[in-house]
Amino acid sequence: MRPVRTLLALSLLAALPAFAATGLDPDDIAAAEGLRERAMRGSEAWNVVESLTTEIGPRLAGTPADAKAVEWAKAKMQAMGFDKVYLEPVTFPVWLRHHERAEVLAPYPQPLVITALGGSVGTGETPVEAEVVAFANLDALKAAPEGSLEGKIAVITNRMVRFKDGRGYGPAVGARSQGAVEAARKGAVAVLIRSIGTSSNRFAHTGTMRYAEDVPRIPAAALSNPDADLIEHMVARGKPVRLRLDIAAETVADYTSHNVIGEIRGRELPGEVVTIGGHLDSWDLGTGAIDDGAGIGITFAAGALIGQLERAPRRTVRVIAYANEEQGLYGGKAYAEARAAAGEIPAHQLGAESDFGAGRIYALRAGVDAAAWPVVAKIGEVLAPLGIATESTGGSPGPDVGPIVAKGAPWAQLAQDGIDYFDYHHTANDTLDKIDPRALDQQVAAYAVLAYLAAETEVDFGSLPVKAD
Repeated sequence: MRPVRTLLALSLLAALPAFAATGLDPDDIAAAEGLRERAMRGSEAWNVVESLTTEIGPRLAGTPADAKAVEWAKAKMQAMGFDKVYLEPVTFPVWLRHHERAEVLAPYPQPLVITALGGSVGTGETPVEAEVVAFANLDALKAAPEGSLEGKIAVITNRMVRFKDGRGYGPAVGARSQGAVEAARKGAVAVLIRSIGTSSNRFAHTGTMRYAEDVPRIPAAALSNPDADLIEHMVARGKPVRLRLDIAAETVADYTSHNVIGEIRGRELPGEVVTIGGHLDSWDLGTGAIDDGAGIGITFAAGALIGQLERAPRRTVRVIAYANEEQGLYGGKAYAEARAAAGEIPAHQLGAESDFGAGRIYALRAGVDAAAWPVVAKIGEVLAPLGIATESTGGSPGPDVGPIVAKGAPWAQLAQDGIDYFDYHHTANDTLDKIDPRALDQQVAAYAVLAYLAAETEVDFGSLPVKAD
């Protein structure tokens, strides 16, 4: 009978060919497993989100709260032990919400719950009073005859469908982003949409809309889902439905905020980086707990946990708190442009972000060179005890990682369970009580494992095709 020590040595030797393809060794895996277990015993993520939502609260881009959030993030990273913390400027136009009111004037007078969409103009000194024309979806509005909405308020009532992966958002959100342009083209004086969200509560969901250069700018707002139902019920009775809208909102001069960046410096290849992060800004209705305070807490805690290791990973782990994601991905775009200008895209080995709420992670996906897939598979093995499956197809980078991926950088996705994410998304109900601290710990464990092993491996993750602008 062989001694136990000899059997262990033989098993390790047998495993070496498999490890060779990953650029990792058993000590690396043991370190990653240690990070996973430490996070699952309790991480700092919830405390970070609690601090952000309590001490700063809503963080509309370009407001004084935005500036306070930048200073908060810098100080928090420094206190959590990052090797280097710095700011990079991000400039964008500032949109401000002042007030919003709506009511049915006829045939059944009563108040409505609305919220102006980000980027919308206001109704001016005099509220808009007009008859409603309802459309089942954006395509029905596009098909309306030219001039048929002259002096009317268009209402788009398409309903978002609930899915774990949030795939109901894409088909629904066009009403928000394009509704004002299409309604104005037909002569409308304003547009209302059913909120792009899955909640049955009487909260309206905001979000960014867009105007076109050659089309009149009309006020745009979202109705709470129950109020959209109410309008539909009134219209179905066959009587003219007349509304009053009073919205004060404006876009003012450009403002410079910052991406806040913290690094755990690599011991051998500090110029090569693995990035994780979330966006620091939020809408002004709630406290931005799940969108995206959770992502900030998760990635700050994961990066800090890696920084506590006795030996830093081979590459640098960079944690990014992106500026103004909500109104146009400004932080992600600025970060990507700065890296491209400096010729640093090839140095970006892998990028991931947390921006889908606070639900547990259930899948690992990636966009990397085929030669790097064994590394992703090995990371997946370490994540498996967390209930995370490795999926070789599908997935996508997060919104703020997208701009650098378009320039050729590889990506990974830790897919979160978002079954209830769009109940709270962009509403006054996005608050800290919606977050389970244990779910955050699971996500910290996953991000720490992903970032550490991606930074530790000797394998290059390659590059992706560059997308045309």
